[in-house]
Amino acid sequence: MNRKKDNLMKPQWFNQILLWREKHISEKVFVIFLAFVVGILTAFAAILLKLTIHAIQEFWIGKSIHHNYLYLILPPVGIFITAMFVKYIVRDDISHGVTKVLSAIAQRKSRIKPRNMWASLAASSITIGFGGSVGAESPIIYTGSAVGSNVGRLFRLEQKTLMLLVGCGAAGALAGIYKAPITGLVFVIEVLLMDLTMASILPLLVSSVTSASVAYMINGSEAMFKFIQTDSFTMERIPYALVLGILCGLISLYFSKVMFLIEGKLKSMKSYTKKFLISGAILSLLIFLFPPLYGEGYVTIDYLIDGNYSKLLEGSLISGMSDSYWVVFAFLAFALLAKVYASVSTNSGGGCGGLFAPSLFVGGLTGFLFSTAINYFNIINLPSRNFTLMGMAGVMAGVMHAPLTGVFLIAELTGGYNLFLPLMLVCISSFATIRVFMPHSIYSLRLAEEGKLLTHQKDKSVLRLMNVNSVIETEFECVKPEMTLGDMVQVIGRSKRNVFPVIDDDRVLMGVVLLDNIRNIMFRPELYNRFRVERFMVSPPAKLYDTMSMEEIMHIFDDTHAWNLPVVDSEGRYLGFISKSNVFNNYRTVLVDTFEGDE
Repeated sequence: MNRKKDNLMKPQWFNQILLWREKHISEKVFVIFLAFVVGILTAFAAILLKLTIHAIQEFWIGKSIHHNYLYLILPPVGIFITAMFVKYIVRDDISHGVTKVLSAIAQRKSRIKPRNMWASLAASSITIGFGGSVGAESPIIYTGSAVGSNVGRLFRLEQKTLMLLVGCGAAGALAGIYKAPITGLVFVIEVLLMDLTMASILPLLVSSVTSASVAYMINGSEAMFKFIQTDSFTMERIPYALVLGILCGLISLYFSKVMFLIEGKLKSMKSYTKKFLISGAILSLLIFLFPPLYGEGYVTIDYLIDGNYSKLLEGSLISGMSDSYWVVFAFLAFALLAKVYASVSTNSGGGCGGLFAPSLFVGGLTGFLFSTAINYFNIINLPSRNFTLMGMAGVMAGVMHAPLTGVFLIAELTGGYNLFLPLMLVCISSFATIRVFMPHSIYSLRLAEEGKLLTHQKDKSVLRLMNVNSVIETEFECVKPEMTLGDMVQVIGRSKRNVFPVIDDDRVLMGVVLLDNIRNIMFRPELYNRFRVERFMVSPPAKLYDTMSMEEIMHIFDDTHAWNLPVVDSEGRYLGFISKSNVFNNYRTVLVDTFEGDE
């Protein structure tokens, strides 16, 4: 139906092009071409987003000498404008961009609305431009995924190819905004949980490299953070790298838990006015006290890497005390702890932004403070710049449960490829630490709780892609408890199944009749009026509910060793049966359609 509607809307010349393409260009070659197109489009989207954010910030802050007073006003104004823009123009929930992409993949649709190709870009520009304490990366990933999805839909590609193009859009967006092609590829594999096959790796690489190349041509070849390694990593620092990784894991846990807690409390408020006033007050007060929380926070990271510590307190109420070691240390420690409150207030108040930049900010401060404390006590000399970068990678790896993304992102952002070993040590220990307390990342936790999360384990992924309603069978003959054995024999005569649900007048399931249980009496006519169904019906081994996930259903089948089980709704009303054979058939279909055939 939808395809017919699409065909009617497309002009005849476009349909001719589609027919020519299907005849002369193979699907694999065409997907690579589309990946190239997606890479170009996502690069321009990322560049436009960055330029817009910087233009807005420069307009408000660049020419003002009273920064700290504007910090009280601008961020709440920005999130309010964003909230009104989303409510009256977009009219859709565009928050939590990466989670939305995961959800689109998990629902086996990979269809993202066309308006999401511009909505997140515009909304995040306003939020961050006015000083919202979030990052631009999650919105641009959502934008890039929407570009990939809609380019694929334009050319009538099937679902599994759409899923691949969604990944290409995400990879291209991240590669374009950071000029980090390897990070774009690794992010899609680690965070979006897409399987890596020979057929999928090439389009993902094409999108990433194309987007990064366009970004290089327009913005220059310099790395985002200028870093020159003057102090090489030595073996005696390995224990400190591991300790930093554990600390980053604990900081990641703090960041994730506090974010979910505060977000849940603010989300439970029904009045937007009350929610906005509380969020806006928290945000403006924190930024007023700690100016490094303004916007993405990359300027502060630059200061830490450059060793320009005198500017860390610039714009704050204690800017004249930057010579005091303990004042700077305490100021940055409080800014580290406060960042999560500023970020969640920005998004909960109506703003639009992601967690990449906050994670890097918190990680940079963690690594800097750790190395500074060690150096203060003359335990060992740790290069603060190196440990700042290692902390950035560690917290990102912990928050996102993506150690490889953390390693490659920092290496590509700074050109610090000589730090691969310590970056890997920190990221692995951080990831291992947070996994003890949180099995899922901040992005996937919501979907995991709903049983909708795809994983790299194909069995679980296929079950989560399966629809419970698609495996319910309804052709079973129903009987009533008051029916006689004679009536039961007549039902058996016209039925093709050997299980019969027993329901009352309200269709509530009372039990089941198994053909094997009455085989010894069903051929004795003298008993037809003496026995009623309620006498020989039995309880099923278990009841399945229509709200259960397929994983739960398969666990029940394994526990009961049953072959057929009845399905009821929340009121106990009979809906049908699910059989193992039908589940297996559906499982095989989904497995082939989604995962196989790509190698």
